[in-house]
Amino acid sequence: MDTGARRASEWTIHGERVIDDTRRAVLSVADVELPDGVRFEQYVLRVPAAAMVVVLDDADHVLMMWRHRFIIDRWVWELPGGYLDPDEEPAACAAREVEEETGWRPRTMEPLLEFQPMVGTIDQRNVVYLSRGADHTGAAPDVNEAERLGWIPLAEVEQRIKAGEIVGSGSVTGLLAVLLAKATGRI
Repeated sequence: MDTGARRASEWTIHGERVIDDTRRAVLSVADVELPDGVRFEQYVLRVPAAAMVVVLDDADHVLMMWRHRFIIDRWVWELPGGYLDPDEEPAACAAREVEEETGWRPRTMEPLLEFQPMVGTIDQRNVVYLSRGADHTGAAPDVNEAERLGWIPLAEVEQRIKAGEIVGSGSVTGLLAVLLAKATGRI
């Protein structure tokens, strides 16, 4: 039970000033004091919530997108997903993003997990869903999102993560959650 009292190891925030405020991110600097009295400034990035989907077919293959990420200048496999629009439900966003980015429509949407990718600096809620199957709509993948699509065998996911082909926190977290769920018989 939280009594509202400060804990000995809790940091004190004396203020926060916005450096840049855009549609997709707010960058600020927080004036932070540690429990031992050390005071410093910490960058804080607040990003809209995102949702993504692990689309798993009957043969345990995962729908993924091969794409270039300019920030790290690498080609990687990623799960489909994206930012929630204002007032959009995460499941609706996740399903919409799969269809827009890949041309596949998820058959089901089961909540899998939620996570924050980098809690020391970034505030961004991420919601991951599991879809069991998808139907092709006839639409081509979005050229701005993926060079190509692939149905990656779930049995290859761990090796592809180790090889650096799957590096994004959303994809890694969602895929490892599915592998754990399979290993423990929950899916």
